[in-house]
Amino acid sequence: MKTLSFQRQMMENLIIAKARQDALQRKMEERRLRLQEEANRRFAASGCISEEEQEQRVLYTNVLEYEQDHDWPKLWKARLKKYPDDVTLVSGLVSCLLSCPDHPVMKLLKRHQYKVYNRLYPIVSKSLPASPAQLIKPSHSTQSLSIPDSRRSASESSVGHSLSSNASLNITTSNEHRAKEAELDVDGHHTPNRENSFEDLEQFLSQLDWKPSHGDHDMAFEPSQLVDQESLVQDLEMRALKDHLKGIVKDIHIAIDQLLSLCLLSFECLNTASSKDLCLASLEEAFFTPVWSPLLALFRKVHRQRELSFESSMRLYQEASPGDVGVAPGLYPQDPAVLHGSYPYESAVQELRLLCGDCCPQKKLDCIVRTLRVICACAEDYGCLHEAGSKTAAIGADDLLPILSYVALRCELPQLVSECAALEEFIHEGYLIGEEGYCLTSMQSALQYVESLHTGGFLQHNSKFT
Repeated sequence: MKTLSFQRQMMENLIIAKARQDALQRKMEERRLRLQEEANRRFAASGCISEEEQEQRVLYTNVLEYEQDHDWPKLWKARLKKYPDDVTLVSGLVSCLLSCPDHPVMKLLKRHQYKVYNRLYPIVSKSLPASPAQLIKPSHSTQSLSIPDSRRSASESSVGHSLSSNASLNITTSNEHRAKEAELDVDGHHTPNRENSFEDLEQFLSQLDWKPSHGDHDMAFEPSQLVDQESLVQDLEMRALKDHLKGIVKDIHIAIDQLLSLCLLSFECLNTASSKDLCLASLEEAFFTPVWSPLLALFRKVHRQRELSFESSMRLYQEASPGDVGVAPGLYPQDPAVLHGSYPYESAVQELRLLCGDCCPQKKLDCIVRTLRVICACAEDYGCLHEAGSKTAAIGADDLLPILSYVALRCELPQLVSECAALEEFIHEGYLIGEEGYCLTSMQSALQYVESLHTGGFLQHNSKFT
């Protein structure tokens, strides 16, 4: 009897638990529908809804569901409503948001990072050093996207290695790599890989008109023909790499735009000019930090010939004085004893070398701006040495470019070419107006000048700089 009574009680408990579970699921579904209706009202529009608008509705619904279960978004909104002009509150809110991995904004950020990272991995992994600290793994977890300090310091110590010493980057992929390229959804589950890293490359190569004529397999090729074919293959490989890079750059721009839009939807208080700039800067830093190393490796592959030209000039002019590259005599000390064992513009060289230690485009641009400011300060000091007691006027572009070229030469970092090419792609247009844009343009001009030095470019450009 006791056994039957116990079994009957267990059945009743199971029935009660099932009823409670069903009631809870009904409530959750009702809440989801209610929040979906709120999102639909927010994005109410006439006519057909685009795929992008539909995705935005889903993301905003996820934000509303998150805020139903967490109090901190409401607290931050209340603070910012009370003190709308407090910049520290804006920074605090964005930092808090980026520290919550379960927030829809962070889930979206990780999803885009995985997509970019997995498109980069098969190409750049072939060129990485064998050091365990430098190995890149396919992204199957959040941990694989975080860069430990030891790895970051190792990466920074190796950025100055010459390009010619790096292994050649391959654009072939194995079945193992293809299996590892499956993307993760926002919850971390495997989903079918809708954008295989090499689908676009294979499609591009398959569309080329390579129809062999009859008897080609019996044809004997002359050495010149073999060279021509090898050159053709290299050109096709470079075109494929450039197209692949262009697609990745486009994906990154779309990702940043979506992340910023979702942040502004989540916190309307951020929708002011200053707050939006702070939010964008924080998002870019969080996004680029784990993916910059493989992204730069692809840029370096695409710009390999330019870096080799830079390296050739660097070796040829490694002992050159500022005057050898067109710096005016009055803008650097003629007597080495005055510098006490250093060399002209050494502080600017040290500042520019810091650029390779950052992983955020905006911070790299800030480094270039600081470098040019240090150059101007040094030029003013050196001018005072030539004319005691007199202040030298601000130097113009004709004086600045050769000095900047000398500084770039002394940095001995060919990868500056690829770094600046990447900055042109990822720096927001709004930052390229004014001082920042002038500094980046000046750096690009100086790098191009350095690239031409080993071919006699100094003779061609000297008239511009003197």
